[in-house]
Amino acid sequence: MPSLLPARNRKRATDHATVLGKSLHRKHKAHKKRKKHKKRRPHHSHGHAQPPRHTQPPAQPPKPPPHPTGGSLPPAPDLNHLRAERLLWRAGFGPRPGDVDRVVSAGLDATVRSLTNPSGAANLVGPAPTDEDGNALAPADAWGHDHLWWLDRMVRSDQQLVERMTLIWHDWFATSNEKVDSQQRMLDQNALLRSHALGSFQDLLVALTQDPAMLTWLDGIENDKDDPNENYAREVMELFTLGADRGAYTEQDVRELARALTGWRATWTDGAGLQNFRYDDRRHDHGQKTVFGHTGDFDWRDAVRLCLENPFHASFFVTKLWSYFVPTPPDTATQAALQRLYLDSGYGIGPVVEAILKHPDLYSDRALVKPPVVYNAGLLRATGQGVATSAWAWLGSQAGQQLFYPPNVSGWDDSTWLDTSTWRGRSQIVTYGLRKTYVDPWDDQHPYSSTEDPTTAVADALRYLGNPSLSRELRDGLLAFAGSCLPTAMKSWQDAPYRAMRQNALRHLILTSSDWQAC
Repeated sequence: MPSLLPARNRKRATDHATVLGKSLHRKHKAHKKRKKHKKRRPHHSHGHAQPPRHTQPPAQPPKPPPHPTGGSLPPAPDLNHLRAERLLWRAGFGPRPGDVDRVVSAGLDATVRSLTNPSGAANLVGPAPTDEDGNALAPADAWGHDHLWWLDRMVRSDQQLVERMTLIWHDWFATSNEKVDSQQRMLDQNALLRSHALGSFQDLLVALTQDPAMLTWLDGIENDKDDPNENYAREVMELFTLGADRGAYTEQDVRELARALTGWRATWTDGAGLQNFRYDDRRHDHGQKTVFGHTGDFDWRDAVRLCLENPFHASFFVTKLWSYFVPTPPDTATQAALQRLYLDSGYGIGPVVEAILKHPDLYSDRALVKPPVVYNAGLLRATGQGVATSAWAWLGSQAGQQLFYPPNVSGWDDSTWLDTSTWRGRSQIVTYGLRKTYVDPWDDQHPYSSTEDPTTAVADALRYLGNPSLSRELRDGLLAFAGSCLPTAMKSWQDAPYRAMRQNALRHLILTSSDWQAC
């Protein structure tokens, strides 16, 4: 985007307009040269890399009664423009132009029903994704193309909530290719998460417990009767089903559950890595185990069942799921109602999500910061663009979120979405996102308006982004900027180009504003 400072002539202004783009392009080329991760060495019982542990425990749910009585859900609110906009951001990746009006017209009940009950496979609307040279993506092979492939689904899928829930499960069951070292296995896990996105949490946990990416990440294939590995046993309780420091389990439960989970293995093949993930009963500990006070010859399926039947599971599940949609904890009545809904539906995810999306607390004044990939996808959806550059992968990393590479086993820390280390990445996402729809100040074939006033300039910038809801403070600030950023006296050849530069600046200001960062 060119500077708004006065230029002595057209050439200098044109050169200034391209300097930032050239700088970013050089960075993009440097990132494209990044080498793939080296192939992992064969697994051994001792000394191999462990998934990074969180340095601080994640926020834990409160300690409501395990079997709450009473409780009810409040009536759903009516939809207006602002509430419809929030629903589309929190249950998906933001509105395309016209989506908000359609949601307001349909109403909350019908819209939530359509989100939580998708039919058939998703339709991907729009051009297929490519790199900057127009080549098709290779998500299983090329560095960063896995990120691009999923970002494209976020932008184009007509099942927005399914894709958003897949992202939530990727964070909940955080698995990183840094250790798995197989983009294909990560993509396979991604498909697994998507297929269970709104189904049964029990089915999801059963599928993940035997998933090759998870078996690699949390050392399930290292867990045998002669040398039990406790990694998955600990995380399945602490992070996935029960929560830490709530009285839900003991260290003895961790050790005993690890014994129940023994038996998985894989074969290392030089040149191909880990292959043939399978359960081998000869590696399983068939001794008696006591978990949560229950004793038996438990296996891995029993381990899943015991975690879900633990009286602390339902409160953990609904509170953690709620936190992905609402920044304040549920009240006691809501907590009880959600737990009962979850248990009565047989560990159903969809019914709980539907209740959350219709809860008044979701539409209160408190906003949630958009995760970087949601911010990125929403920008592309708002401006009618698809994925057409591999830059999004490294820009996502700079902004704090590269898909398939969560920082540790507890997932991304959303308290760092907006800080000094990630803000520059967000700003560059905006710069890249505006490049193809940038208003050319020197387009002689389609010259910009030479008379556009400040009010019209702000209105045009908002219309370009689908008329998002903005605070009065931001609107006033944009209008003040539009009325003061141009030189008091301009030559006739400057009238249209400088107003075009102002339009580009207004778009960038909106997209980097606090209003756009959170919803």
